[in-house]
Amino acid sequence: MPYFRTKDDCSIYYETEGFDLTQPVVVFLNGTMQTTVYWKTHAAALKDRFRVLMYDARAQGQSDLGEHELSLERHAADLAALLKHLEVEKAHLVGLSHGAKVALAYAANFPECVSRLVLCGVGAKSTSRARLCVRSWLEILKSSGLEGVVWASLPVVFGESFLKQKEGTLDNIVKAIVRRNRTEALIAQLEAMTAYPPLSKIARNVRTPCLVISASDDLLVTEERARGLALLCNGQHKHINGIGHSIPSEAPELFSKTLLEFLCSDA
Repeated sequence: MPYFRTKDDCSIYYETEGFDLTQPVVVFLNGTMQTTVYWKTHAAALKDRFRVLMYDARAQGQSDLGEHELSLERHAADLAALLKHLEVEKAHLVGLSHGAKVALAYAANFPECVSRLVLCGVGAKSTSRARLCVRSWLEILKSSGLEGVVWASLPVVFGESFLKQKEGTLDNIVKAIVRRNRTEALIAQLEAMTAYPPLSKIARNVRTPCLVISASDDLLVTEERARGLALLCNGQHKHINGIGHSIPSEAPELFSKTLLEFLCSDA
């Protein structure tokens, strides 16, 4: 399995599709508690037109936590180093939730290296509910462990329709998420997230063509704040009805279609 080591000797896990060809590159960036597994369906949908990079950010999945404090700037620097290692000069970035925040920070710090941005499940400023959810997950994780926090997160990060459809397999979903996470690393990530700056401060420095996608059953991000982020980026906004925060997994066909249309358009 491929790993990349940063200058501070942190091991970053990544996977690629089609890197033996010459198409444009798309980078998928994980949400909290997610790994590269989350993006496999969408990587398959894009592989005929793009080279695809999926990676676990520092403190996620199979990547190390490292010895330094986590921050958006450090995550952006890790991505820059990984792309340099893979000899990628410019890429499209597709991020969900935490991954969207990292993508936006990278676009602000390395504007010449980004072609287009697709940001899901984020807004110009976090809501009080979203901030409290992160704090609650942190407290549950410390007191009850990984399984407890995963169960607590399900009704927040998935919409009603998805939860009803998957009701009989939720135990397996929880077990899979628990297997892919580590308590110490997740604590560090959640603690770092409480200190992230509002995306409105970062977005003002971004002029990359951008699409912000929000969903009607997302308890963490309102349509108004997602639209506000798109305006700050001079980008487009798409709102999807009937699904929750985990847009790519709850509406995979629609998401892949929307992604391809935006990445391949002339606009």
